[in-house]
Amino acid sequence: MLIERDLAHVEPEAVPQAEWVHADACELASLEEARLQGCDVVIAATGDDKVNLVVSLLAKTEFAVRRVVARVNDPRNEWLFNDAWGIDVAVSTPRMLAAMVEEAVSVGDLVRLLTLRQGTANLVEVTLPANTPLAGRAVREVPLPREAALVAILRGGRVIVPQPDDPIEPGDEMMFVAGEDVEEEIQRVLKGEPAE
Repeated sequence: MLIERDLAHVEPEAVPQAEWVHADACELASLEEARLQGCDVVIAATGDDKVNLVVSLLAKTEFAVRRVVARVNDPRNEWLFNDAWGIDVAVSTPRMLAAMVEEAVSVGDLVRLLTLRQGTANLVEVTLPANTPLAGRAVREVPLPREAALVAILRGGRVIVPQPDDPIEPGDEMMFVAGEDVEEEIQRVLKGEPAE
């Protein structure tokens, strides 16, 4: 059963196996009409955290639904999505997306995190592999292009503001502000390849 408040979004042909109910899931009367008490599982999956919390609480406390799953849209609200609100399983869309991105990006790849100044520069990150040829070298020894600035090193949960004599270690996440035209050169340098 799919409960949808907006009639424009009721599309029985999209999920023909489902029973579609045009109602507001935050209204107790609507849930009673939909016979929620007969459901084994309720999934609150709207794009609004407030709605998902209300639906979850109503499902658990008013209708004794055994299992309630709720979608978290804003990571700042994750702390609310617990059994106090009737939620058995919280699914954080931003956390899942971040985990998928982390998994998809292999160590050594340059990742563009943010575009700055209408595209004139980017914040990019490269995680050094275990066998990096830069291990033990000082930051000042890395021949970076002039249009690139090493702004931070993330190491073991710490943020390091790089100083010229700081040593580089395998697994370091190196963050740069750089123009797009030098991103490939940064990657070559960090792999120990000669600059072109």
